[in-house]
Amino acid sequence: MTSHRLATTTITSTEEGNRVSTPAKGGPVPFVIQRRGEEAAPADFVFTRSGPGRYRLRYLDEDPRDRDLHGVLWGRCSFSPVDDQGCPTGEPEWKMMHPFRQRITMQSLRCQVCTEPARTRLGTVFLAGPHDLNPEADTVLTNQPPVCARHVKAAARLCPHLADQPRVFLARSAPLYGVVGVIYGYSPEHGVHVVAQPDMPLPYGHPNLTTCLASQLVRRLSSFTVLTVDELMRDLDAAP
Repeated sequence: MTSHRLATTTITSTEEGNRVSTPAKGGPVPFVIQRRGEEAAPADFVFTRSGPGRYRLRYLDEDPRDRDLHGVLWGRCSFSPVDDQGCPTGEPEWKMMHPFRQRITMQSLRCQVCTEPARTRLGTVFLAGPHDLNPEADTVLTNQPPVCARHVKAAARLCPHLADQPRVFLARSAPLYGVVGVIYGYSPEHGVHVVAQPDMPLPYGHPNLTTCLASQLVRRLSSFTVLTVDELMRDLDAAP
């Protein structure tokens, strides 16, 4: 049976760094991947007044874990049972990331595959599909949690949108930026309902975040080098 309430999840380093599920598709199942049977919770929202002309979206039975470090409300998703290593079980839904697991790995800069610290000797590695992000931009926004050096090749092979030929963004600076989500409103006819689905992530501090339901955490890469996987592995091997 799955639960829609947030799990009490603590990410800790393991001695061998092998916090990954049973191999599938020729490799490990990344921790962030959503599993079959993990589903969004029913919408049990209310609007509360937070000031003159200002409202806040809340759950009827809200828990402190429903909000991130900036106070933004997050969508609930059920959790599959875990194995004896604490890893999610069930058939992976390869094109989807579980919102809570995406959030905690992105927030703490842990590897999306094994949950070990992702920072390498040269910086933090973020992967993007061949056409996802503009390598010529001064800053880029990403919702993809980082990967550790050990799982760069596995992530490139397993993730469908990377097409086995990802761009590697080796970031020296990657501050939290904001969230991907939907905006809710209220009317007597429809009650609490979705009124907007922004095309771009909302930055922290945006006035619409009080009535936003987030599903993915976003970081801003502002100091980075663009490499291929082979170039990254070569540079990591050569680093002191």
